[in-house]
Amino acid sequence: MKIGVSALATAKEKFENELDYYAELGLDCVEILHDFPNDEFDIDILNSYDVNYSIHSPFNDVNIASLDKHIRKTSIEEIKSSIDLANKIDSEIVVIHPGKITYGARPYEDKVYELNDQAFKELSIYANDAGVYPCFENMPDIEGFMYKDINQLNKIIEEVDGYMTLDLGHAHTNDYVPEDLYFDRVKHIHVHDNDGSDDTHVTLGEGTFNLNNFFDYFAKKQYGDIYLLELHSKESIKNSLEFIKNL
Repeated sequence: MKIGVSALATAKEKFENELDYYAELGLDCVEILHDFPNDEFDIDILNSYDVNYSIHSPFNDVNIASLDKHIRKTSIEEIKSSIDLANKIDSEIVVIHPGKITYGARPYEDKVYELNDQAFKELSIYANDAGVYPCFENMPDIEGFMYKDINQLNKIIEEVDGYMTLDLGHAHTNDYVPEDLYFDRVKHIHVHDNDGSDDTHVTLGEGTFNLNNFFDYFAKKQYGDIYLLELHSKESIKNSLEFIKNL
């Protein structure tokens, strides 16, 4: 089993200052959050470590489905910058969030999805041409978030020749069970737990998602890519790694 970890645990710190910690974990992947305060990096420092990276593209202030063409264009360019970063540090995976349906865009939901899917297509072409896997992520049950329906997400991913970041905690808030979650296009998995009502990213085993069944099912399906812990603290990482050891 290949295990990775997200830099979400130290998201308020400069990533380069935390690289010793992540490297010493000795895991198969470290996921960089390409977002403030880590919107710029010292590439030489990143490449000086014997670490395999994935990149989570910006999501805080971007909306690739915005009805405003200037916001939409800038958002797409921001994600393309993550793909460019991936090439500089030999990363194969870039995680991409769908757009959002803002309050004023609610009457135009069909148009918002159309614009989102056009952006997915543009980003898939850009990433595939760069030799990077564009991995679009399923969203939690939060108002305004798109592609909570994982089957709907898989359909558009197939159409645009993209890949999926399967987020277990997000899926749990939408009442999915492990047997609902396997798709051939799953290339990357975010692993965290919650009680099914909120996207809390708690330590594995502290929520109610059936993780034992999940890992068993995906092993039977011969999933061979990264299971990436996406947690809020170093202590949560430590305890979650212990959970995985005891499976």
